[in-house]
Amino acid sequence: MSEIISCYRCGESLEKLSLPLSRRDECPACTVHVHVCRMCIYFDPTAVKQCREDDAEEVIDKVKVNFCEWFKPSANAFDPARASTEAKARSALSALFDGETADSAGADPATQDAESLFK
Repeated sequence: MSEIISCYRCGESLEKLSLPLSRRDECPACTVHVHVCRMCIYFDPTAVKQCREDDAEEVIDKVKVNFCEWFKPSANAFDPARASTEAKARSALSALFDGETADSAGADPATQDAESLFK
């Protein structure tokens, strides 16, 4: 039985994609490219160049599609804790910018007037 490979970003199963993964393959759920360092068995954030393969060329952006010849998809690329932390951060950011508007009780009348110009 082979391991099920999941997207490093959202955890969606990539079983519908054929192996080896192509440079152009994307996650069916979140549409990120999956031929990236973060999806590779050699990816290690604590290693030099964040890669355990000594002969691999350095890739600066670990979530951009690349031409690495050493790429092998990892079944452990998805980290639920990291995804949860990212979701919390996105939620906080959304609340910061989409939360209270100038129409809220106690808002400055001048700010309300200025905001009404853009509605």
